[in-house]
Amino acid sequence: MYISMSDRKGGQQDLQETGGHAALTAFRLSPVIIWLGIVSMVTDISSESVAAVLPLYVTGFLGLSTIAFGVIDGINQGASAIVRIGAGWVSDRTGHPKRVAVAGYGLSMAARVGFLFAGGFWAIAGIVTGDRIGKGIRTAPRDALISASAQPEYLARSFGIHRMLDNIGAAAGPLIAFLILMLIPNGFSTVFVVSLAFAIIGVAVLVLVVPDKLKLSARPSEGRPAFRWSELKWLRLKEQGLARLVAVTGLLGLLTIGDGFVYLLLQDREAFAVKWFPLLYVGTNVAFLVFAVPLGRLADRWGRVHVFLAGHVALLACYVLAVLPLGGTAATLGCLVLLGLFYAATDGVLSALVSQLAPPERLGTALGAAQTVVALSRMAAAACFGLLWYLLGPGTAAACVAGLLALAVPVAAIVLRRPAGRTATS
Repeated sequence: MYISMSDRKGGQQDLQETGGHAALTAFRLSPVIIWLGIVSMVTDISSESVAAVLPLYVTGFLGLSTIAFGVIDGINQGASAIVRIGAGWVSDRTGHPKRVAVAGYGLSMAARVGFLFAGGFWAIAGIVTGDRIGKGIRTAPRDALISASAQPEYLARSFGIHRMLDNIGAAAGPLIAFLILMLIPNGFSTVFVVSLAFAIIGVAVLVLVVPDKLKLSARPSEGRPAFRWSELKWLRLKEQGLARLVAVTGLLGLLTIGDGFVYLLLQDREAFAVKWFPLLYVGTNVAFLVFAVPLGRLADRWGRVHVFLAGHVALLACYVLAVLPLGGTAATLGCLVLLGLFYAATDGVLSALVSQLAPPERLGTALGAAQTVVALSRMAAAACFGLLWYLLGPGTAAACVAGLLALAVPVAAIVLRRPAGRTATS
């Protein structure tokens, strides 16, 4: 199976043959996707309110170095990799993805308590690790529920709608943090209390409202053998066309520095007051939620790989704009819009691509594998960029990453391009 660069229908336009004529199935949005979006929205209010103040809390309030923040941000990006594949496999094996997702959301909720008492590097690192492990546990089962509830020909749009709801929360969280810091200078503990409250609400909605649902074809059959590591071999992924996608995702992830570093770059250039810092997260997430559904629809029509790669071009433009000595509100807003475009074009679209290629009985495992590669590569990117910042300075470090990304995007396009003479199959 190949990943088409020329398949303008995203590879999943499910046409119903009626009397010899093809009729496109009408789009219907499952209530399950709406409820999962609401859970993600409330949970993101919780997580993003903390994420919005974490760079300043670590480097300003606690007085730690950018290397320390790089390690913490690396954990924030990659600690979830420890459990993503296992959580996806458990979801596939048991046929109960909701139970696995509840465990993940519950662990993140418990980690929020730790922020009320943490005051040093190791404490913060441990709490962030617990929170991100919870994210790793919940993400693949949640996406499996979305995929099982969505129409195959509208996968990217369905994921886009979920991500739109998710990012309403991602925009509201930093805005709440901003308002708290406006009213209470250095009111980080208040932010942490509010974060915990929203995390509790998210778990409650998931437990009480969301059904535990998978397609029958995805449920484990009686007598299915126990997990074998051979199931995760690259050769098996290659049979489904996933190996190249996962490899490209890892390459591009190594050149995706954390949002916190982008915002620190902007603050270093603009020297704006600390209280405005959370609004940078608001801007990015507003752009994400605005573009999530349109880009999901575009991916289903134009091609998911096209949109996925175009998102990384937007990320490259964001880096360039952050490095150039332009300054001013317009340049800052441009960076935030480009960063939001990047996430809207890649987050849900990657899940749609994996869902398109993976067999139903291994959907959770495949999603977990792809998400693991993303998490590990971004963890390495954050840690390395923190070191580059310390050694070379912010501008030079960002310019190096931008140059490498400019080389990586064409390479990714070549790797994912269909060999000549093949018939469109995905």
